[in-house]
Amino acid sequence: MATQTTLTSQGLKDLEERLEHLKSVTRKEIAEKIKVALSFGDLSENSEYDEAKNEQGIVEAEIAEIEATLKNAKVVDEDELSTEHVNIGNTVVIEDESGKKIKFFLVGSKEVDMKAMKISDESPIGKACIGRKLGEEVSVEAPAGVKKYKIVEIDK
Repeated sequence: MATQTTLTSQGLKDLEERLEHLKSVTRKEIAEKIKVALSFGDLSENSEYDEAKNEQGIVEAEIAEIEATLKNAKVVDEDELSTEHVNIGNTVVIEDESGKKIKFFLVGSKEVDMKAMKISDESPIGKACIGRKLGEEVSVEAPAGVKKYKIVEIDK
């Protein structure tokens, strides 16, 4: 049985757009590569054909994975999102013991983007913060040891 994946509405939109692009653009590009490679003749020593077929397999696997994720997705209703407790869809600011603040957006595991500070609910920080209230202290297991943070802001 497939596990349910929690997504924000933006995460759902991003996955749907990625799926549409893979199906409508990427598949056609790969089909063209295969067609060109077939025109070279002998397939036994045709690296272009092998590469295109490999790429096709990777894309088809990604399409299947996205379709399974969308089929089992639970979308966070942003109108019902609270700022009382940390949950997927919240922007959270935590402060370490030295006063350094970290701001992140808590997302489901399929939406992680460290450059945009979209942190998974399954990450150590996400797990520690989920369900916690403003002002609560959380302990995060890190490679360098346990780090303590205080939740200083929860926004929608």
